Amino acid sequence: MILEFVEVKNFRNLSGKISWGPGLNIIHGNNGQGKTNWLEAIHTLSRSKSFRTQRLQESIRFGQQTASIAGQVSTGNDIHRDLEVTLKDNTKAIWVNGKREQLARYLGLLPVFAFTADQLEVVRGAAEARRHFIDRGIASLRPAYVQTASDYNKVIKQKNRILQDSVERELRLAETEDLLGPWNEQLARLGAEIHKARVDYTAQLNSALERSLFERGELEIRYASSLEGKGHIEDYEALLRTRLQLRLQAEVAAGRALVGPHKDDLIIQLAGREMRVYGSSGQQRSALLLLDLAAISVYNSCHNDYPLFLVDDVDAELDEKRIRSLLEYLEGRTQTFITTSKRNHLEGFLSKANVHEIVQGEAVPAELNRSTFSAAAAAAEIVHEPTT
Repeated sequence: MILEFVEVKNFRNLSGKISWGPGLNIIHGNNGQGKTNWLEAIHTLSRSKSFRTQRLQESIRFGQQTASIAGQVSTGNDIHRDLEVTLKDNTKAIWVNGKREQLARYLGLLPVFAFTADQLEVVRGAAEARRHFIDRGIASLRPAYVQTASDYNKVIKQKNRILQDSVERELRLAETEDLLGPWNEQLARLGAEIHKARVDYTAQLNSALERSLFERGELEIRYASSLEGKGHIEDYEALLRTRLQLRLQAEVAAGRALVGPHKDDLIIQLAGREMRVYGSSGQQRSALLLLDLAAISVYNSCHNDYPLFLVDDVDAELDEKRIRSLLEYLEGRTQTFITTSKRNHLEGFLSKANVHEIVQGEAVPAELNRSTFSAAAAAAEIVHEPTT
């Protein structure tokens, strides 16, 4: 899977077209020039979602009504697809080879995994970020899972509305139970599907972890169901039904759903200690990278192909040793896109990379890539004394 080029119009401060290489692509430039915006454009072309905002209209250039991101993808079978995402106000449209396409059929045509500062919440943040990480990974293997997760979330929202309404209307417990019955039935069925998918995917990640790549010590992950210790979790659907009945009164009192996989977590440990609590900043970054690389490996095992890998602000998030280990591991595997404002950590890889300097959202012409990169980086390292 290779992204041949991306062409943008009115997306953030970007303009023009960049052709990408099949291996390492370095996106260089001073702060505020639009390096991360190019990664965001690739991510949006892939998923029709940004990794920076929930409101895509915020990425339309100020003063403009529409924006577009177009690109061409090629596969090992010499098949080329033209992809495009257009944005207008708070709506978006998706196109494949010039024809309008549905999101469910579009997802998976350009798979992307991303390592960004915000993604560190997967390791050090709340459980919701870790559940989303697992769900994204499952969806990369089985796009239909997106619908399962969406249906489950709709059930939870509806159930919460009923619980809140029952308190306001002072309904009897039996009346509330009758209203919740059909929704709990769906919750049990969908919840069981989600639980199994997450447990299976976590096992796949564990098997694929490259534990010795960055740190000494054993990185381990475990899917932790909120129903552990509550009964026979091997028959999850039956146990979930039982717990829904037992916790009815507590859910009415709380006004929200308290039982189901939306309360689960992914436990990430290094040498037996939970990374969220005890991991240093460097260890947490390494753990997230190992999880990303494991997800890429699992994807490859399933599809016999590699997704794109985006790494934002690589030298701010990783030290030189980790960067070298990462890029050596990725060589010959993924088409990788990294942004940087420095050169000292990347000198050993410049000759192998496709390098683009970004100035005010535009890429320097290809024939000037390496020389411009070196000159700009060298200039950034010079300290000028003020004149008197």
